[in-house]
Amino acid sequence: MRKIRILEHISLDGVIQHEDGDGFAHANWTAPYRTPAGLAAVVEAQGSPFDLLLGRRTYDIWASFWPQAGNSPMASGLNAATKYVATHRPESLNWGPVQSLGADILAGIRDLKATEGPALIVWGSSTLTSLLLEQGLVDEVVLLVYPVLLGRGKRFFSDQGDPRELAFVSMKETSTGVLINTYRYVGALQP
Repeated sequence: MRKIRILEHISLDGVIQHEDGDGFAHANWTAPYRTPAGLAAVVEAQGSPFDLLLGRRTYDIWASFWPQAGNSPMASGLNAATKYVATHRPESLNWGPVQSLGADILAGIRDLKATEGPALIVWGSSTLTSLLLEQGLVDEVVLLVYPVLLGRGKRFFSDQGDPRELAFVSMKETSTGVLINTYRYVGALQP
């Protein structure tokens, strides 16, 4: 059975948005905190090998960048990974290897999770992330917490979801103050 691991760049106030649009003016907010050691920690957190589980918007954004990003451990890993995408337009998926999750996204994810293979990494994809947490399909959450408050933008945690419990596994700190916190998914929060 495959493990599903969510990795997310997140501000102290829960913002994960990186793309321009919807009045969001801070698209490059992680740039001042990037270091080679931080990149190495992210690559380590992804593991190797891995496949990607992505929402369509994240897939499209990444497909316009990573194939032209050159040869680095991050780019090579992302480009080589099979991308499983939640989409209603599978015919337009061209950054491969790639497969659609099908019309019933939850069934597609459950079927995929039940197979043997590398871990499934979720980056971005806030709608998909909320769905995975809500359905109890996540095994691990890795939050790269940046020492910034953005005030507005797309958030990691949905206001619609039921409370969930995570167990702390580990923490690493980069030289720029980014905390890489790893949690194991426990389940519904017990009162």
